Amino acid sequence: MISAISVYVGGYLVPLANKHKVFIEQTYMKKGIVYFGSNIFFQDTKSRIVTINYYDIANKQAHQVSIQEFNPVDKTRLIKRTDALRMRYDEQKNCWTLFNGTIREISDTAEVMEKFIEHEFYGLNFKPDDVIKKQRKPEEMSLAELSDFANEQRRTGNDPTSILIEYQSRIAYAFASVVVVFFGLPISANRRRGGLAIQFGINLLITFVYLVFMKVSQAFGKNGVLDPLITAWIANLVFLLAAAYNIKRALK
Repeated sequence: MISAISVYVGGYLVPLANKHKVFIEQTYMKKGIVYFGSNIFFQDTKSRIVTINYYDIANKQAHQVSIQEFNPVDKTRLIKRTDALRMRYDEQKNCWTLFNGTIREISDTAEVMEKFIEHEFYGLNFKPDDVIKKQRKPEEMSLAELSDFANEQRRTGNDPTSILIEYQSRIAYAFASVVVVFFGLPISANRRRGGLAIQFGINLLITFVYLVFMKVSQAFGKNGVLDPLITAWIANLVFLLAAAYNIKRALK
């Protein structure tokens, strides 16, 4: 029951609190106010990269935009590049409109350039709100948002490993208290010299080792050595097996 509540608190309430914290700091303390998102770049599809020099949040407009499209087979070959001074989303047409720019189509033998005053670009997989969302930190995302972000990273050809580790770790952390309690039960039940202080010190050491174990496993996971699911849960599994062994030995 406690672990289930911890999953809800860590997965939804804490990220919501972080969002409100940022809102309060920006609204009342004038701290960390962002009117523009600058130097934004992301992979829109497996073969398309979008770069935005700065994004006007209030007017929902992107400035100095570059959209580069690569050959799906050979991703080192640039086949099309669209540059514009300004880009705005058209809600009615459900597409981005680019203003004052150029379109370059590049082949093995030639490069064709076309200038435009206004150009409707269909097929981009993001909307104005998504531009800023892509810059949000994982600690401001709920479990559902982390899952959606991981799916988006996978769809666009990016590596979602770190996001999946964050997602699984939030759930695994919720069960840490249960694992540590089970591990500490036989130690607490075994009366030794030194009394309560020694037992408290041992349990504190176990908790410290457990947390270190989790951080080390996360480092291996982020380097691609371990699967995200194994990365998040291996500490729980190892300590739970050790706890079961200790309990069995204490009952003898």
